[in-house]
Amino acid sequence: MRLKIVAGNWKMNLSFEEAEELVSSIADQLEEIDLEETEVVICPPYPYLEMVLDIAEESVFSVGAQNISQFDNGAYTGEVSARMLASMDVDYCIIGHSERRKYFGETDEIIAQKIDQALKHEFIVIFCCGELLSERRAGKHFDVVRQQIEKALFSLSEKEFYNIIIAYEPVWAIGTGENATPEQAQEMHAYIRGLIASRYGNDVANETSILYGGSCNSKNAPEIFAQPDVDGGLIGGASLNADEFIKIIKVIL
Repeated sequence: MRLKIVAGNWKMNLSFEEAEELVSSIADQLEEIDLEETEVVICPPYPYLEMVLDIAEESVFSVGAQNISQFDNGAYTGEVSARMLASMDVDYCIIGHSERRKYFGETDEIIAQKIDQALKHEFIVIFCCGELLSERRAGKHFDVVRQQIEKALFSLSEKEFYNIIIAYEPVWAIGTGENATPEQAQEMHAYIRGLIASRYGNDVANETSILYGGSCNSKNAPEIFAQPDVDGGLIGGASLNADEFIKIIKVIL
């Protein structure tokens, strides 16, 4: 049975005190929840990782980074390597988010290099893919997602692919208040699972968790998460409110 996952991507938000208050509230509320086969992941900004990891030691959630460098070490001022994060016992890493592609010029080649670094250091990768509004309107959304997945992931071995989680995030729905309909989400998730099956076989495809992201909240999560190929969510703005984030987690149980 596929693992259900709710991951919170805090992006570049919160002061240290606000972050500590948020993660402490989430941890307190998680004590009253039986997660069973559900994984909760919190991905704070780099400066807060150690604090969040300390709280995670006494809680049931895992910790992820929002990004890593494509380089292992060296003279790359401002970068943070997978080796560094692994030494802190960070388990997950988001790679390929549309904001990294748009604002920081990350290409499919760079993203593939980052995935290789992450897997080298035994991370579980949350790989993001998704189309622009213009691409969906032009009927190119399947081709765009297929190319992103093939270029970033399909050089991996079957063993390596078991450490991949895919997050489908239609770019036009990220932080806009818009979101894909449950039918649109299911259609794309089923398409992605079919791509995986064509490359790695049905067993791998059926074990791969595929998350939905893009203005997902406690109101629309029930219908979206009810779709057969949606295995949870990568949550942005709604993960910055402890009560809202917990409501979303409860949907997937």
